[in-house]
Amino acid sequence: MKPKIWLSSPHMSGNEQKFVKEAFDTNWVAPLGPNVNGFENDISKYLNEDNYVAALSSGTAAIHLALILLDVSRDDIVLCQSKTFSASANPIVYQGAKPVFIDSEKDTWNMCPEQMELAIKDAIKEGKKPKAIIAVHLYGMPYKVDEIHAIAKNYNIPVIEDSAEAFGSNYKGKKCGTFGDISILSFNGNKIITTSGGGALVTNKKDIKNKAVFLATQARDKSVAYLHSHIGYNYRMSNIVAGIGRGQMTVLDKHVELRRKNYQFYEDILNNVDSVELLNEPKNHFSNRWLSCILLDSQKSREALRLEFDKENIETRPLWKPMHQQPVFSDCKKYINGVSDDLFERGLCLPSGSNLTNNELERIHNVLKSFF
Repeated sequence: MKPKIWLSSPHMSGNEQKFVKEAFDTNWVAPLGPNVNGFENDISKYLNEDNYVAALSSGTAAIHLALILLDVSRDDIVLCQSKTFSASANPIVYQGAKPVFIDSEKDTWNMCPEQMELAIKDAIKEGKKPKAIIAVHLYGMPYKVDEIHAIAKNYNIPVIEDSAEAFGSNYKGKKCGTFGDISILSFNGNKIITTSGGGALVTNKKDIKNKAVFLATQARDKSVAYLHSHIGYNYRMSNIVAGIGRGQMTVLDKHVELRRKNYQFYEDILNNVDSVELLNEPKNHFSNRWLSCILLDSQKSREALRLEFDKENIETRPLWKPMHQQPVFSDCKKYINGVSDDLFERGLCLPSGSNLTNNELERIHNVLKSFF
């Protein structure tokens, strides 16, 4: 069998071991330490805004803490993009709150401002204004920032910006991860940079960061004794994991460049294929192209191409199954226009790793050339 080509595998820089070794050499193996502080500073500088960063165990943990910090509790309503990975929505349920799923628009595949505002108006009529909005930059493509945030501001509803897939993307020159009342990042193994597992919460308020760190370290009060006046969580990033992140930060821009080059590779092959659509960047949108995705003319064609890749031991996958289609969320309210259902039916994620070799790209090219 031919070697596996993965959809998006970790891509090490070679600098990670230096920081990890330093953690071992100084015995900073326990959580916290110089690498955690350094990684937070590296992220903050990269985002190039006045911000405060809390390095955490996952992007999911960051969303959970964001909901807690925004005082989301039982039976509160939280609007959430339907076209996303389940980690965007699960923390809403952790809090006993009620997710309401909002469909996508065709330009960026992200939350539709019109459907979002309709959901807000309906909720207010029912006497239950949404407590928060979770908007996602899907596959690295920024959502319609101006429209989403203008509506949220008009109704005084905070936005949690899910930038798990969009580290390195920007909108109007401003980095994704800086638009939300609270923003989150992910460094999972398949992301554009990775710490194996990890995430971060980003805010422009120092007290919010401090509260996040307090809750993420088991909410231990300042006391000689182990004193707890709040429920806490074990959500802090370890010093060793943060060392991997410090090494990865040295190549983030390079990884963005390579992923965008992958997208150009697919565009050059498929641009003149009538049965294929690509996700182009709208004006003012700059995507890190975390994953390069295409739409075919039918689900049958999508599956046929996926299986052709599978025969060659090349991993592809359908676009995220919308949350409103998930059995676990079947009873949740939803505002649907059909866009995300169509994306799921016809969409395919293609191999997009920043470490794809020329030989691997040639194998991918051969499948596409043969199929079309």
